[in-house]
Amino acid sequence: MTQGLWVFGYGSLLWNPGFQPTITRPAVLNGYRRSFCMWSYHHRGTKSKPGLVLALDRSTSDCCHGLALQVAEQDAKSVLVELRRRELISYAYVETKVQLEITGIGIQTALAYVIDRNHHQYCQIGLEKQALVIATAMGGRGRNQDYLEKTVAKLNELGIGDSELDALLQKVRLISQN
Repeated sequence: MTQGLWVFGYGSLLWNPGFQPTITRPAVLNGYRRSFCMWSYHHRGTKSKPGLVLALDRSTSDCCHGLALQVAEQDAKSVLVELRRRELISYAYVETKVQLEITGIGIQTALAYVIDRNHHQYCQIGLEKQALVIATAMGGRGRNQDYLEKTVAKLNELGIGDSELDALLQKVRLISQN
């Protein structure tokens, strides 16, 4: 039951994995935090008006709650190709093997897409600027605000809400209304 490829979903992989998982379970990744710390020039923004997307940012004192998604063994190669096409579009993410605590299963090795802090798309900006960027950016996969709203909705549906993302969404909605 626990053999095969596991993928950790913490952002858009929560609500749009791009494949049908054979098992989906709540999971925790220690030593990382979910953060809008990556400029998006493709999916949620453009070169001239970048958006922001979530990334796993190393943080020894934090943990990130999300989903462990198991890939069917016969689909592992094709899913991996598609995940790499999607997640490694600019190589701001590093495909990393992590030790994931999966509810009801235990510790499993999983793939996670972690931000490369040395990549030019890595950023650290305050909540107010994040809100302004997200409220106004759009890329090849749609509005940046939709990305945030879908992520917050899925986290809340799973019972693993993120208070920082909730506050950010409130700010984005206020900007969008004006």
